[in-house]
Amino acid sequence: MAPLLQIFLLSLMLPLCYCADSIAQYCDQTYSDSHIETNINHVISDLVTKASVGGFATSSFGNGNNTIYGLAQCRGDVSSDDCSSCLADAAKQLPVACPNQADARLWYDYCFMRYDTVNFVGKSDTGFVTILYNTQNATDPDAFDKAVSKLVKKANSDAVSAGSGSLGREKAKFKKNITIYALAQCTRDLQPLDCAQCLSSTLQYFPIYCSHRQGCRVLYTSCMVRYEIYPFYFPLDGNAKISGADKYTKAILHPH
Repeated sequence: MAPLLQIFLLSLMLPLCYCADSIAQYCDQTYSDSHIETNINHVISDLVTKASVGGFATSSFGNGNNTIYGLAQCRGDVSSDDCSSCLADAAKQLPVACPNQADARLWYDYCFMRYDTVNFVGKSDTGFVTILYNTQNATDPDAFDKAVSKLVKKANSDAVSAGSGSLGREKAKFKKNITIYALAQCTRDLQPLDCAQCLSSTLQYFPIYCSHRQGCRVLYTSCMVRYEIYPFYFPLDGNAKISGADKYTKAILHPH
């Protein structure tokens, strides 16, 4: 019984995860000052509390070089319950994913969380990008790419429009049994022009990584774009089937 009891007690100490695994992370700036760790914990707690209510929050805590700035945002289409669960998971996992790192960022399907010693709020950040692309090619690939380009640009435009909450969603019938779904989103601290420039910048990777692919997403720190041939955003399209067998390849780049 002793070994079983030890395993049970150990399981209570492990971080809990109520949502899917993270899809990307970024870690930098090693620290050893305990004050920074305290400030990070304070900011994370504040972000979860605030962002769970409205889906977005910024926070800061500390003094001088020990000040930590944070931001958390849920995907604008998810429910408040899914948002809260994702943020709670991110709060547990971010310090684990980036131990002793003062610049940490974690992406999930439903939410994003980051903190840093530099005040990044209101500034577009395209210095790090993660690209996830489906390993399967689309049928009639050239026509498919043209349809994707048109749809993604519409989603980008929607995300910049007034009252959108920095979220754009579009869908279009490609063939009889194929519908393309696209989503674009910026962090809500950005001004419309900065949001538009960030989303436009994602398109440079489409010919390189997303060409002919059945699905692809480009994740910056300040914005993201995604398309699939199955419904992935809410409200879900009840007339379509959700694919669960897709395989994706990941590319991580540091443009500058």
